[in-house]
Amino acid sequence: MTSLLVQALGVVALLVLGYLFGRVAERRHFKRIVKREAETQHLPVVASRYPPKDRAYKQQLVSGNVVIASDYFKTFLASLINIFGGRVTPFESLLDRARRESVLRMKQQAIGVNAAYVFNIKFETTRIASGRLGAMEVLAYGTAMIPSQDLS
Repeated sequence: MTSLLVQALGVVALLVLGYLFGRVAERRHFKRIVKREAETQHLPVVASRYPPKDRAYKQQLVSGNVVIASDYFKTFLASLINIFGGRVTPFESLLDRARRESVLRMKQQAIGVNAAYVFNIKFETTRIASGRLGAMEVLAYGTAMIPSQDLS
């Protein structure tokens, strides 16, 4: 009986530790994202398909991708939600972080080529599964509008 109790307490302890470490890592990542978003705010990202006609631009494809793994607690909680139905909120924050991080990486590439802004941004999302635990890859891509030095 005590062996079973010890095993149950061990599982609960691991779930609590997974939850705590996962929350700490997620909060740190969100803080870094917010800081980097403020630093790259000067570069607009537009979903429009049509480029501006105000001046001559060179166009270049820019992209940013990220793979973010789900922690065990989120996967466990999501599997419980799947039994009863409803919004899978543990994965919503995972997707939000992945999308925002991929946009930031795309913006960094656009800044590297001196783009004025990025238009026609698109997202591709892929689930990468390894056993029960999974990860999410998000690719953000768009067209960097680089002002031409030659205004002919």
